[in-house]
Amino acid sequence: MRAIVFLTVFLTSLLLLSCNSEPTIQKYFVANLENKDFVVLDISPTILNLDKTKLSAEQKRALESFDKMNVLIFKLDENNQAQYEVESQKITQILKDESYQQLMKVGSGKDGATISFVGDEDNINEFVVFGKSKDNGFAVIRILGKDMNPNNIMTMLSVLKESKIDMAQLAPIKELIK
Repeated sequence: MRAIVFLTVFLTSLLLLSCNSEPTIQKYFVANLENKDFVVLDISPTILNLDKTKLSAEQKRALESFDKMNVLIFKLDENNQAQYEVESQKITQILKDESYQQLMKVGSGKDGATISFVGDEDNINEFVVFGKSKDNGFAVIRILGKDMNPNNIMTMLSVLKESKIDMAQLAPIKELIK
């Protein structure tokens, strides 16, 4: 009987320790889905409206590595300055976790952006772009895919130049910019 109790306690302890309660950008998105101060968008690769027959093999590979993009926007106004500071700090803290590797940082002080990734350099599962402005608010963009790498992202940027983006999917963003 003691062995069964010991085994049960041991297995329960392992289960509790293996659960990751650390905050992540994904958990942050989910937590703010219903928050009226945020706009959340999911954007699929179909937004690009590309003629795949005109893409090079490298461009096709890059496009196939991209699954979707999640966008979270906090629009700053005179009534939510304190919340902006709190929420911006939460994201900054999440991105300091060792699972997020910073690729680039631009700007300084209250305005700027960072690009981070999850995975290793040859097999990236997620890129995270966090940009903020003391005048407008902030945006967090999660670019999700399989076997992405920095070269794929650069290739995707060249593909974007050739795309005919479906602006209807971006209507919520256009409304925020006004």
